[in-house]
Order: sequence, then structure tokens, then C-alpha cells
Amino acid sequence: MRGGGAAPAAGLPPLLPRGGLLLLLGVCGALSLEISASPKVRAYVGEEVLLKCSFKSSSPISERLTIDWTYRPLTGGQMETVFHYQSVPYLTTVGKFKDRLSWVGNVARGDASIALQSPAMSDNGTFICSVKNPPDVYHNIPQTVLVVTERGLSFQLTSASLLSIVVFLPSVIVVVLLLVRMGRKFGVLKKKKKPGCKKSSIEVSDEPEHTETHKCLGKLRDWCLNCVDTDEEDPY
Repeated sequence: MRGGGAAPAAGLPPLLPRGGLLLLLGVCGALSLEISASPKVRAYVGEEVLLKCSFKSSSPISERLTIDWTYRPLTGGQMETVFHYQSVPYLTTVGKFKDRLSWVGNVARGDASIALQSPAMSDNGTFICSVKNPPDVYHNIPQTVLVVTERGLSFQLTSASLLSIVVFLPSVIVVVLLLVRMGRKFGVLKKKKKPGCKKSSIEVSDEPEHTETHKCLGKLRDWCLNCVDTDEEDPY
């Protein structure tokens, strides 16, 4: 006698329970909140530094949106909340970051950034930006490592600056060599054009004649002017 229940077809996976399917859809919907932050931020002692954080949520921004910044020292230890936002920013009133953190974000634009004034080397550590916009409450957890150094000791060649030096340094050397060569040629030509070259015999013999001619013409002009003046003064 055959059994009343039909056996499942070979090769087909068993159907997922309705509750499990709803749970899977709910988790996928809740993970639609994405947060981005700089993995590493360099700062100089005493100079304000920006800790950037941005987020994207599939749900409209509401008054229930919250932002939390937490900090863990470089030496280790427990995380501590140093900034909280819900409709308005709430700055920490205790601890090492008292009166040194400020809100520079804009939730309408998905910006959750803060600024740290007068950073010190003792501030080195890890900052974590956390955003919740119900029903979007599950998200990735980006971490930002803050590295504070003295400006005089923090010079490091980046790949871009190194590439610029490699590309432009030979060009600068070539231009300098061309300018030096042109300067030498100009100096040689200038020496050749200096006064002191001997004049030809024709030029030497012509100079006295021109001088005597000018003197005679000047005397003749003065004599004519005297004659005119004398005729005007004679009475009728």
C-alpha cells in the first residue's frame, strides 16, 4: 500500500520556511545603511583636523537619526563615546576631548563629520563613526586611525610628489643648462661689440673736415644775423 504523502522531487532544495524568508528580507533591508570614513588621518600638533564620515540610508532622514563617535587610545583600552547627535549635537563635557570637538556635519547631505581642535600626540588612536536611521540600524563599522605628529618631523614623500620630482627634475636641469649656454654666448657677442676697435683711415680723415665745416657754417650764420640787426637799427 502506497503512502499518502508525496515525496519531494529529486534534485530540488527544500522550501525555505516563511518565517526564515521574512527574516532574510528584513536583514537585507536593515543593511541598506552604508557608512564611509577615512581609514587614516594625519594631523599636526596644535592644528585643527577634520574627521570625515558620510552615510547613505534607504530610509528618509528623520528625527530618530543618531550619530555616535567613539574613541579608543592607541595604547588600547575600552571605547568611550566622545560625541553624540540626535536632532542637535551633544559634545562631551568630560575627558581629554572636552571643549575640543565641534560638529561640522550636515545630516541632510549625509555628512556626519566632526573636527578636533588642538590635537596632541596623546590623541593618537582609533575613532569609529556610527549612524542609525531607523529602521536602518545595521551597517558596516569603518574605523579611522588618527596619527598626530610634529610638523617638522612628519615630512614624508608621497607617491605623487616622488613622481613629480622624477618627471620635472630632469626638465629643470635641461632648462638651466640651456640658460647657462645662452648666457655664455651672449657674453662673447657683447665682448666683440665693445668700443675701442680701430677706425679706418677714411673715418679718421673725415672727422676734422666735418668739424671745420660746422665751425665755418656757424660763423657765417652769426655774421648774417649781425648784418640784419644793423640794417634794422639805421635811421631813414
